[in-house]
Amino acid sequence: MSTGDALRLSLEKGLDLIETVPNANPPVAQIMSFDKYRYQRGKEEKKERLAQKTAGSKQIQISARAAKNDLLIKIRQLEKFMKEGHQIEISMRLRGREKYNKDWSNQKINDFLKMIPLEFKVISPPKYGGRGMLVQIAPK
Repeated sequence: MSTGDALRLSLEKGLDLIETVPNANPPVAQIMSFDKYRYQRGKEEKKERLAQKTAGSKQIQISARAAKNDLLIKIRQLEKFMKEGHQIEISMRLRGREKYNKDWSNQKINDFLKMIPLEFKVISPPKYGGRGMLVQIAPK
């Protein structure tokens, strides 16, 4: 149908002529309400955005003096995040005099990393930050 005929038909029906596929030869247009078209496009774009959502970063906090069972619970949580494909930031809180005993805290975080049964790669090695140590890992 020619453009003029399509415009005339859309005016008779009281609707809009909307070009839906401009790259086609000839371009494809539809006669419909522009508000309805905009609503449908918004729904499609939202669905695409949700589908594109990539695995983000998760954080797990441990204490330097935590018992082995507490660390095992954190490891189960960490495994769940790794299976979902998330990058994980492990932060170990240090209090008082613990902050000054860096060898001991480094040993503690390395022991925790050895307890993880899944394969992982260390993105950033253990480093000291505000209230303790941080290490970032990701699944292989």
